[in-house]
Order: sequence, then C-alpha cells, then structure tokens
Amino acid sequence: MSIIPTTAVILAAGKGTRMKSELPKVLVPVAGRPMIEYVLDALRAAGVQDLIVVVGYRADLVRKALQSQTGVTFVDQTEQLGTGHAVMTCRKELARRRVVADAGPAVLVVAGDSPMMQPSSLRGLLEEFSRRRPACLIGTATKEDPQGLGRVVRDSAGEFLKIVEEKDATAAEKQITEVNMSCYAFDCGALLDALDQLKNNNAQREYYITDAPAILKDSGADVAALNVLLPVEALSINTVDELAAVERELVKMLESARA
Repeated sequence: MSIIPTTAVILAAGKGTRMKSELPKVLVPVAGRPMIEYVLDALRAAGVQDLIVVVGYRADLVRKALQSQTGVTFVDQTEQLGTGHAVMTCRKELARRRVVADAGPAVLVVAGDSPMMQPSSLRGLLEEFSRRRPACLIGTATKEDPQGLGRVVRDSAGEFLKIVEEKDATAAEKQITEVNMSCYAFDCGALLDALDQLKNNNAQREYYITDAPAILKDSGADVAALNVLLPVEALSINTVDELAAVERELVKMLESARA
C-alpha cells in the first residue's frame, strides 16, 4: 500500500544530562554512529524524505554533524519547554507544507534518541494512517516491564481511550503492558489545531506532545493507537547503562542483517 506524503519532525534538542557527556544527547555514539543517524536512516527507509530536525542544546554541533544529510530542515528550540513546545516551534514549517500540499502531509513525530527504530514499524504505522486517515494515530509497543512508561488504555471494544502516565495510573492501569513510545502520525491540520490548544499547567510548566491526542479526541476527532512497534524499539537511552544495553542489541541486529 502506498503512503500519503509525510513530513517527519525529529525531536533532537535535549541535553541528556544523565549520559555523562557534554554532547547533545542525539549525538552520543551508538555502535560508532550518532544515535540520530539511525533514526534518519529508518525514516528514509520507511519512505519519509522530508525531515524537520528540532535542535536546541549545542545546536551548532547537531547541524554540523548532519550537514551532509539530504532533505533536512533545522528548526531552533531556543528554550527547552517540553516535547509539545518542540513541535510548536515547527508550526511555520508545517503550515507552509500544508499550503503547498493543499490538504497537507501526514506529520510523523518521533524522538531523535531512538536508534532502535525500525523502518517496518514506521511503514506499518503510515500505511494504517493512509488507510484510516485519522486525526492522530499513535504507534505503541508491548513491553513486559512497562515501568516508567505511559500506558495505552483502550475501551471494551479495543479502541483507544487515553494515555495514562505511570504516576497517574491506577493499580489496574499499571498492569497494562501496551505503552506509548512517543511515536505519532498526525493529520497536519489537526496537529496545528492541537498545538494551539496545548497548555503548560503542570508541575514542570512544560508543553507535552502527549496531550495532543487527548485534545483531538475530546474535540470529537478520530484518534487511534496501533500496536506496531517491536519490543526492541521500547529500549530507551537515558543513562550510560541503558546506552550499553541498546548498543548490544543494535550490534546483534546489525550482525543478523549482514548474515
């Protein structure tokens, strides 16, 4: 199945304080390459060529590292005020693409520190988005140990109901193993509308992209979740130990692909 034209927004502005490195987090090497390069490779392999990279901490280093990459537009997030704010900085770029494409492209929002991202998963998400054409389709994964991750709550019919962060989850919701991996496909117009409604009324005073699906669902728009990401894609990198674990898995995957 063909997918509709897609623009990817890659969140790459963070410092990665716990990585014990002065590099921007997305430039920390995994198996000899900056982790963001694996993300860009996966997007291109999934058919996404229009890439908006949101830069912030030591933005000059990220720009220099990716200067030879084709199809990349850089957007500056001068203050790191949350993932929603990072996407908000892309509004002009997204609005311009919406005008050029008439109805607008799909917008895929992903994290730049996810080197285990698989092209097949992204392709599956975009194919379902192209078939269903919702306001938002959330890419989810099943993780045996979901501690620390937002749970995906579904209704009795199996349809997406909400994302609940662990700190807000009930005992029953904490037993859910389907988790939010911060991978979203949005209708461009719907995303722009949701960004206008994001609030920072939380303890961190930040804007979160995780609030966008709820805003759209509350407005009556079609919001769905697709369990399409592999368990290995749920591996996160927030510490040096987690980096080592991801690197081991990535090396295995690369060796398997070459075999």
